[in-house]
Parts: sequence; structure tokens; C-alpha cells
Amino acid sequence: MEAQFGDMTVRYTEDSQGHMGLLLYPADCPAEEIPEKKAALDPMVQIQLAGDALNGAYAPGHTMRNGETTWRMKKKSQEQKVLGKEKRVETLLEDDRGNQALHVLTWKEGDPFLRAYCQYRNQGKKPVTLLLLSSFSLEQISPYLSGDGAGELLVHRLQSRWSQEGRLLTQTLEELQLEPSWGRCAARCERFGQVGSMPVNHYFPFVALEDTRNHVFWGAQLAHPASWQMELYRMDDNLAISGGLADREFGHWKKEIKPGESFTTPTAILTAAHTDSLDILCQRLTQAGWEAAQAAPESEQDLPIIFNEYCTTWGNPSHENIRNILDAIRGKGFSYFVIDCGWYKKDGVPWDISMGDYLPSQTLFPEGLEKTVEAIRQEGMKAGIWFEIENVGTASEAYRNTEHLLHLDGEVLTTSRRRFWDMSDPWVKEYLRERVIGALKKYGFEYMKIDYNDTIGLGCDGAESLGEGLRRNMEESMKFLEEVKREIPGIVLENCASGGHRLEPGFMAATSMASFSDAHECVEIPIIAANLHRAILPRQSQIWAVIRKEDSQKRIAYSIANTFLGRMCLSGDVTDLSREQWETIDRGIAFYKRIAPIIKEGLTFHLSPQIEKMRHPEGWQGILRMGRNGEAFALIHTFGGALPEEIRLSLPEGTPKKVREIYSDTPEQAEIQDQELVWRPKENWKAMAVLLAGDE
Repeated sequence: MEAQFGDMTVRYTEDSQGHMGLLLYPADCPAEEIPEKKAALDPMVQIQLAGDALNGAYAPGHTMRNGETTWRMKKKSQEQKVLGKEKRVETLLEDDRGNQALHVLTWKEGDPFLRAYCQYRNQGKKPVTLLLLSSFSLEQISPYLSGDGAGELLVHRLQSRWSQEGRLLTQTLEELQLEPSWGRCAARCERFGQVGSMPVNHYFPFVALEDTRNHVFWGAQLAHPASWQMELYRMDDNLAISGGLADREFGHWKKEIKPGESFTTPTAILTAAHTDSLDILCQRLTQAGWEAAQAAPESEQDLPIIFNEYCTTWGNPSHENIRNILDAIRGKGFSYFVIDCGWYKKDGVPWDISMGDYLPSQTLFPEGLEKTVEAIRQEGMKAGIWFEIENVGTASEAYRNTEHLLHLDGEVLTTSRRRFWDMSDPWVKEYLRERVIGALKKYGFEYMKIDYNDTIGLGCDGAESLGEGLRRNMEESMKFLEEVKREIPGIVLENCASGGHRLEPGFMAATSMASFSDAHECVEIPIIAANLHRAILPRQSQIWAVIRKEDSQKRIAYSIANTFLGRMCLSGDVTDLSREQWETIDRGIAFYKRIAPIIKEGLTFHLSPQIEKMRHPEGWQGILRMGRNGEAFALIHTFGGALPEEIRLSLPEGTPKKVREIYSDTPEQAEIQDQELVWRPKENWKAMAVLLAGDE
């Protein structure tokens, strides 16, 4: 059976025994005749139960795919449904023991992506234990290449480390040793992912494959706040990709399902595109976040500017210093003012070990937080506040409330500076309602920054497995966010996890925006910010410009220009800046507001070589953001090393050709020559932004 989903085609394959496979490809590249391959069908639902015979072929320990239950599952029924603008295909598989798997693909009219998930149903007479259940599995990547596609398939992943999020890693199948063996009887697998409560702490839950001969891409993202995995797998010429929850081997996950019960996987986002551009493929995936972003509070829709005092007070906010900051930024165009960490700390105790009790400091706020909130409101801004909801610090009273904290192997789960609330505990839920939701309501906060500065790791006690304990706890964390939004309609939520360690589709959909990184003052900020265009919507990517009183005009313009790659957030020595320094900032704020519609809705193109050394970058970076409004802007940064005499950006077709405005620290000239934007830089460590528009 084939199904059409916009510009994509889905083909369900079936062998003589009733096993089902799934292909996805661009509708304008029909796979009518698959070239000759030595390949068997690869099943569309990957499932393993306790007691199964494992996949042989040297697979155990490397992959749990294609075990006994996967191959016992056969087609029972298949149905296409149209529900308004949504189209779905539901495929029910079952075996002879009462195990069923419902595979669901959904698509909404106009979307460049699909959503997929699986639901296991125990229709048998005994409890079963799930060890693996995929959210998706696609076979025949690529159906256009004969044989094993030697030398013509690339794998793209996004790596992530603290303050270095989003680095693109591109490898051939050969580099990953994913060539089939001569006998086509040994499993080849690249299983990767992340284990713990920071879902972007090694890789992003993302993979893309590219057929370089036929210019076709396939891509997948997972929406899951805990341990996850992706797999590239082959035994023969059939290359498959799958993903979902981290399994028993990778994430210590197993779950018991009693007769009559079911379990549903996290959602996967899938797409395929006929294009030469990885950027196009990525933006088809990130578009899945658009609907949730549009549903954010009305105040978010014009991408207002944030001031966060963290890099001004360094965890020591007070009514007095906030009052001084408000005086300094009056009339500058800020819409949100965020009181960051430290508002609760006891005298002489650092902020980063005292979170959890959340009683406002009477020393820092002698007249109460309400007085400070009122001062912020009088300046025409919404007041925001920082919470680290799920963790407690070593110096807090909460840290010693051990019966309500997560445990591992019977002991309180403890890292060097934190412990973790058991988010499923009714006592904890009530405590957080009082200390978090109660405080937000009492003081009138309209914005909450939700931080998270450690990871649970493999998991916790309280369920059939450590991985299931982790999954349940994170599920409860997500439910608490929804409760906050119900209790305080219109509140703006900022997703932060040591910066960018929760930049996955689920958390992004639950919040208005996210801290892009903890790279607050680093020269690599524009590199990280540009990388993240492949993973999240720029309209949700909050980028910091920290201004110091000793900064040169060039450095200020460099920092301000970084924010053009997402949402502008300022901090730093704003009470000590000169008129000339403020002039450069003011021009940058005006430019940001001019290009906000392009940031909000558009396409990004990376038009320069990848920067290899993020901490010590050399060369230059050129990014183009093409808006839906007929305008575009280009942003160029020069770094260290040899300075080129000129920089040329090859502009995509349809880019407007008129230079309307330029932002930099000094007057700069840029011009369009033969479909290229040309700039002749004079200095390293400099930024220039160019607004492009059509002829009026």
C-alpha cells in the first residue's frame, strides 16, 4: 500500500509471511523500480520482550533490533483515516501469543513532516516485559541506489556538549563500518543517543541521511525528555533507521505490561526531501514546532527582547541593584525582565547549592519580592523569575527531606551538588504547587525561567527498571509544566538546562523559548547559535549578549549581532556603559526589531565552511535567513587566523538583491555581484549584518 502525505510518499511493504516494512521518500522522486539489491524486508516495528530469542549475527550488546517478537509480528489490519485536515494510517500487527503493536503515522495538511508512534497492547493471558519498542523504523535508505550504495550515503548528526551545542558531524557509512559483510550474515549497527534527564547532553535526538547521487535526504527527530536512542542498521543491502526510547541494553529500560494494558512510545518526527541542502531538510523537521510556538502567549508573537540580570549580579540579585538596572535600561525596548538565580539564598551561602526551599531572601529583598515586581511593571515590563524546580542543593532544607527524593539502589540519588525530587510523589507535587506556583501567583510573575543543572543519569528506583523510573519521573516533570500553564494562563516559560541540554521537541513544545546555551560571553556564541537553526526554531532560541564596561564598540556589535540568530537577551554592566556604547546597543536593538519577522518565520542557509575549532575559531561564518515577507538578512562574523580579502556568500535563488541596511560597529559596505553578497572585511573578530530587500 502507498499513501500520499503532501510532498512525501509512504510505501508499506509486505513479504509472503505477512511481515511489514515501511519506506518514505519524496513524491517527486518516485521509487517505482527499486534497483537490484540483495536485501530482505526490515520490519517497521522493532520490539523485544523478555525471554525472546535474540538476533544472532553478532548483534547482542550492539543492538536489540530484529529479535524474536519483531519477526513474529504480522499484519492484522491496516486503515487510512481522514479527520478534518489530519490524515493517518494505522497498521495493526500481532503474533500468535496475544502481542499486538499499533503503528500510527499522522500528517496534517501543509506540513512538511510526519509524526509516528507505536503502541504495544497485551492481548494475552500473562504479563509481558517490554525491553525495546521503537517509535519508528524506516527501511530502504536509499531505494534509488543499487547494491549497498557504496560511497554515496552520508550520515548527519548533531553533537552536544556543555556550551558547545549543535556541532554538525557528517560521516560516510563506510566510516561507521556500516557496509554489509561479504556473506551478508553479520549485523551492522550504529546505535547512539543519550542516557539521563538531559536529552541533549551528547547528541541531539536527530539523524539525517543523504543520498548524494540522487540529492535526497531523510531525517528524524524524537520528542522525549529522557534517555533515547537512534539506530542505523543493516544485514544486507537494506539500510534501515529506527529510534525511540533507550532500550534495555542502552538505557536500562524495561516495562511490565499486564493483560489488557498498553504502552505508547514517544513521538518521532519524520521527513524526506529532494534537495541539495541539509538546511532544507532540517527546517522541515523543526517546522514541527511551529504550531506550539504559535500557541505561546500573545506577548511572544513579535519576539520581544529580554533583560536577564544574571551576568550583571552573578547570582546576587537584590531590590537595590535591580532598581539601578531598571534606571539604566529605561526606554531601551525591553519587554521582559528576569530575576535569575540567587533571590532565595541565605546570607553567605552560594546560590548554586541552596535551591529547593525557595523562600525569598529578606536581606536581598527587605520589602518583599512584590516591591521589586511592581518596580519592573512600572517600567512597562513583565517580571520573570528563575526556578530549578526538579533539583535541590546541598545547603537547602529540602536536601535533607530524603523520603521525597529520588533513590538509586536504595540510597538517595546524589551528585556533587544536587539531589532530585521524586516528581511522582504526591507530597512533592503539593510542595511545588506551594513554593513555585504559589510564589508565581503571589508576586504576580508573568515569566518563569525553568533551569536544570544536573542529570539523573541511568535512572532511579521505583519502577521495573532504572530507565523506566527515569521515564516516569520526567513524564511527571512535563505534567507539572502543564499544570503551571493551567494555573497561570498566559505565563511565558523559558526552557533552560545548563543552557541547551533540553533542546528537544517535547520540551520546546511545552515552553515559549529556550536558553540556547550557557555560552554567555564566549567568542563561539555565533557558531553555537547558527548550529541550533538545524535543531530548533530560531524564534525560540534565546541568545545572550553580555556587555561589559570595558568592551570596545567592535566587541559590543559582535555580541549584539549574535542575537540576530534568535531571540535577543541582554545582560552585563548596563549601569556603567558610556553614551557611545549605548548608541551601538541601541542601533542593534533597532536592527533586531526590524528583522524580527524574518527570525520568526523563514529559512536559514549556512553559506560558509564549518568552523572546526569552536573554542578557538578561525576563518569566518556566513548565515543567510530568508524571510517569508520578501526580505532576508545575512550575518557574517570573522574570527581568528588569516583574514580574507573578501568574503562572498552565494545567495540561494529568490534572495532579494537590494542592500537596505547594515549593522556593525563602523560604517561598512556590502554589495550584490552575480548572485553573491560581497564584503571586504578589515578586521578579525568583527560582525556585520545586512538587511536585504527587493526593489520598492
